[in-house]
Amino acid sequence: MALPVKLNRRSVLKGLAGASLALPVLEAMGAEVAEQIPRRFCAMYTANGMSLPKAEHGIGDWHWFPQVEGRAFEFGKSTEPLKPFRSQLSFLGGLHHPSGPKADPHVCSDMWLTGAPLHNPKPGTYNTVGLDQVIALHTKQYCRQPSLVLSIDAGTGFLSRTGTISYSLEGKPIPAENNPRRVFDRLFRGDKTSLEQEREQLQRRIRLVDAVLDSARSLNRRLGKSDREKMDQYLTSLNEVESRLIASEKWIDIPIKQQDYSHLNLDATNEGEPAEYYRNMFDLIALAFDADITRSVTFMLNREDGMGISDTFPLKLGLTRTHHSLSHAGDKDGQLEFAKYDRFLAEQLAHFFGRLNEYKDRNGSVLDNSIVLFGSGASTTHNPRNIPTLIAGGASMGLQHGTYWRNDDTRMSNVYLSILHSMGIETESFADSTGTLSDSIFSRV
Repeated sequence: MALPVKLNRRSVLKGLAGASLALPVLEAMGAEVAEQIPRRFCAMYTANGMSLPKAEHGIGDWHWFPQVEGRAFEFGKSTEPLKPFRSQLSFLGGLHHPSGPKADPHVCSDMWLTGAPLHNPKPGTYNTVGLDQVIALHTKQYCRQPSLVLSIDAGTGFLSRTGTISYSLEGKPIPAENNPRRVFDRLFRGDKTSLEQEREQLQRRIRLVDAVLDSARSLNRRLGKSDREKMDQYLTSLNEVESRLIASEKWIDIPIKQQDYSHLNLDATNEGEPAEYYRNMFDLIALAFDADITRSVTFMLNREDGMGISDTFPLKLGLTRTHHSLSHAGDKDGQLEFAKYDRFLAEQLAHFFGRLNEYKDRNGSVLDNSIVLFGSGASTTHNPRNIPTLIAGGASMGLQHGTYWRNDDTRMSNVYLSILHSMGIETESFADSTGTLSDSIFSRV
């Protein structure tokens, strides 16, 4: 009887068009690899900042940031739904991107995960790689999908008003998905009749994408600058599709974890009831983490500058102004309504955290093995300082929660470097970082 072959987990397969992809982690790679507990990352972004009411209005209890620093902090009314998770989350204050005040305030979502100098990009570029894609680069060999990029509006949007917060290794915007059924089909392939049919379909799609890529590259050389930029985004989209297809093919014969999908409403849309839509998207993320389909997720809950369908969500919730309008409100009533929308978002986060606590790994809950980042690119009214930031989960990765940590003039990239180290990614720097955060919620940096 032949002995089982011991594979090197660093082995790679060459995909179409020169793409390189690490082999999936199989039992042949050894128990020490196959049995490692997943380390996951999820970034969720809301536009327009948070409600930070003026003192003279007398509604300080609706302030998004806690009024007391340290472990004695109390939740304000806008974050009160998160109380059950006090020991699993922390608020971070005083954060900023050094390039933020220099750039158009509407591009704060573009730089949220990158910290790029968008006001003075390198020639021929616009952005740099996002935190989520650095993580995906290190985790993709362990799971079926390198990353999952979601947004309230599908696609990429357009320059300075993007519909995605995820940027590739080349700094290109990665198209987002927003349809629950398409997300489900991509992750769980629930509409396929057999693995063989799926393999054949994947191979046909890969050949098609490869053919389109060859034609597009030839055409690209004859286009003007504006058209080249559009084509470049299209090519980025095709490259992402190609990467996902190749990854899926390598895992096609490995069974997906059996899960209960009965609570999902895949017909929910962003045109319907906001809470139902958000909760189904969050449920899909939680299921993907539980089944270890991906370990890197981004979800853009709202877009900047009144763009996209979610700007009307406050109106659907019975408030009197759109999201962007509320973010500019200087009156007491407007700031109070803005805070009530913050509370609505906190309710959705609480649902998500609850789901992640329900799913279990061998050493704790999925939330304990996931770092969840939630925040905005501005504090309020386009101010790129004191960026509202909440981090949850990661207890099994060394995070110590239950506090409001604040250190003014702290670089957001230092937080990101600390997250990378907590994920076991020992890179020396990220963006314009100067080091990790000491005396903070991160104990393994």
